Amino acid sequence: MHLPKLEELDTDGAIQEYAEQVDGNTRSAFLRKAGLGVGAVAASGGILGALPAIARASSNDDVAILNFALTLEFLEAEFYTQAVASGALKDELAQFAKVVKAHEVAHVAALKGALGAKAVKKPKFNFKGTTSNQAKFAATAQVLEDTGVAAYLGQVGNIKSKAVLAAAGSILPVEARHAAWIRDINGGRGKNNPAPAAFEKGKTDKQILAIVKSTGFIVG
Repeated sequence: MHLPKLEELDTDGAIQEYAEQVDGNTRSAFLRKAGLGVGAVAASGGILGALPAIARASSNDDVAILNFALTLEFLEAEFYTQAVASGALKDELAQFAKVVKAHEVAHVAALKGALGAKAVKKPKFNFKGTTSNQAKFAATAQVLEDTGVAAYLGQVGNIKSKAVLAAAGSILPVEARHAAWIRDINGGRGKNNPAPAAFEKGKTDKQILAIVKSTGFIVG
């Protein structure tokens, strides 16, 4: 497997620029970690290995966006974790929940690592029985995945750091694949069509928060 060199990934100089802000020993360690981190996670389909230190050097706006994303990832990760633990899901739906749980847990870990002490705390959730009922789980998963796609898409134009944008961009297509997969499980026709249109609009943070609030899943 070809592991990309730091120079191939840091085309805009963001990593090198950050490294210049720290002392020699730390800079060397950081660059080694950044180069290896990106390559090490290439096999698992992401470029999040170098994100932590990069994000901490980003603007306050980027931090707010990452925390917004983290809150959604907390919700999705907990939803799928509880669904898998319930043992109520069968066949392809059970496989879907297991795979997506692993993805969402990885997203949470990456975003928390990026934000460090600036990360929001995990909320408390009540999924109201949707994680232990096949039909309710399938319908809710479709709403959550569609919401996740719209949320990331709605924020990509607001991100200032190219490194953070690239990292968020590596999550967006994964969320889109989740959405397509659950729509296919749910019938793949009509409102469940995995690819209903040639273009899609994102949603603002206010629109996304309104959708999440309407579920009543976040209780504290």
